[in-house]
Amino acid sequence: MAGRNSRINSLLQLSAGLILLISLNILSGFFFSRIDLTAEHRYSLAPSSKKLAGELKDIVYFKIYLNGDLPPGFKRLRNATREVLDEFRIYAGDNIEYEFIDPASGKDEKERMELYKQLAKKGLFPTNLEVQDEGKKSEKIIFPGAIVTYRNQEIPLQLLKSQLGSSPEVMLNNSVEGLEYEVSSTIRRLTQPLAKEVAFLRGHGELATDRITDAARALSDYYKVDTVLIGGQLHSLDKYSAVIIAKPDSTFSEKDKFVIDQYIMKGGHVFWLIDKLAIDMDSLSKESTNMALPWNLNLDDQLFRYGARVNADLLMDLQAAPIPVVTGYTGNTPRQELFPWPYYPLLNAACNHPVVNNLNVVKAEFCNSIDTIEVPDIRKTILLSTSDFARLQMSPARVSLNMLREEPDPKQYTKHKIPVAVLLEGTFTSNFKNRIPQAIESSPEIGFSAISPPNKMIVVGDGDIIANYVSKKGAIYPLGYDRFTQQSYGNRNFILNCIDYLCDDSGVIELRGKEIKLRLLDAAKLKETPWIRWFNVSVPLLLLMIAGWIHQSLRKHRYTNRRQSS
Repeated sequence: MAGRNSRINSLLQLSAGLILLISLNILSGFFFSRIDLTAEHRYSLAPSSKKLAGELKDIVYFKIYLNGDLPPGFKRLRNATREVLDEFRIYAGDNIEYEFIDPASGKDEKERMELYKQLAKKGLFPTNLEVQDEGKKSEKIIFPGAIVTYRNQEIPLQLLKSQLGSSPEVMLNNSVEGLEYEVSSTIRRLTQPLAKEVAFLRGHGELATDRITDAARALSDYYKVDTVLIGGQLHSLDKYSAVIIAKPDSTFSEKDKFVIDQYIMKGGHVFWLIDKLAIDMDSLSKESTNMALPWNLNLDDQLFRYGARVNADLLMDLQAAPIPVVTGYTGNTPRQELFPWPYYPLLNAACNHPVVNNLNVVKAEFCNSIDTIEVPDIRKTILLSTSDFARLQMSPARVSLNMLREEPDPKQYTKHKIPVAVLLEGTFTSNFKNRIPQAIESSPEIGFSAISPPNKMIVVGDGDIIANYVSKKGAIYPLGYDRFTQQSYGNRNFILNCIDYLCDDSGVIELRGKEIKLRLLDAAKLKETPWIRWFNVSVPLLLLMIAGWIHQSLRKHRYTNRRQSS
């Protein structure tokens, strides 16, 4: 009798469990919830990403060329890419589709090379890997990226983000950190109309059109890009979300300063890229020695009022981009070598702010330092700075190529992390408060504002950060590309991030601040203490065996008691 009751109880429990499981499955169709227990929430999308995915009207298709026989680090990047896209699919449904392709799986070498050429033409950059197999070294080409299509549009998505001086492990981890941002940014670029307008200011000797062409191209993927001349018109800037002032070389009139000031007071964003000293490589190519003299821009008082000061000095850094120098002749042919040019510092991210998080070093040319000023209600964030081995050369500064003939003395480069770019956020006070006649201040036609709404601007002590190189034949090089070393620096991404942070209210730029900790074993410690490996392998197995033994003992004890009671 007791045995029959026991079987009935077991059947009732099984039935109740099945009913509960079926009920939960039915309810899950009406209610959706996920729990991410990871410390950095790596499996959770930000609200901006969920909104972007949920608003998709058609299929976004990802062809990801990261498959096949890959090293462990790239397998991790591939798996992380799949996980991120699966997260997007939860909110986008069938409007996100993807496939992983091995570009090296062609029938023959000719077919593979043809695919490689097509991918490079579409904007995907290959990575050469050195592979060791049974003591033999060989190179393998992989394309850590994707081609993304939406309706009749197609754009590349580079998954691997290179950073000068970083180890492969760190670069791969940074690439994993940036996956959500890259996917969201790509979807936004493909699907959202160009609503906001950005303008390059004209009329004060700013950079020529061909020098800002690549920056304008990059921005045109997300914004309507224009040029604007104030021309004495009070409301000439009002329709623009941001105004870029790129390396002016002549004086700003008080009228133009007033227009810019009131644009800021009414919520407009300004991206200042200012050079205080007149010097460039063209002048040094004519004479090996020249003087860097100050430009009178008449902007010091205005920037000071907002919370920043661009100093009339030149930065020199041991971490610098190289330039070619003639070291001798072979017959009549000059022989050139590359030497680091201290006036071309490679600037580092000074914080983990979304504008510069995981950003490659940014190349500057004859840049100036920046000081922040104590201004009420203004928060300052240093974005870019020099290395720990820098120095300042005050104006008037003598610049000579002859210095490359000698090794730099590290004792002279004792300054650390000198600021070059700063973000200012808060409520700005007008530079013209208490400075203009009462009639102008109270005029309804002018609509003078003394205090801005919560606003932000970025000040950079170098105008050449936004300038691309133009050859003598008129060829325009990509922004940040170094034609001498064939390296691409982070200038292009820095400009895009700055404008995105100033203008974009979708929250996509905030995703660059997401961090995923790289948890690697210390190889040196493993060699010193090999028992750690055995400990990591054996202890989980031992705990599993103990848990199994306890479970079996409890089960045996329970059934023994049942038999005795029956």
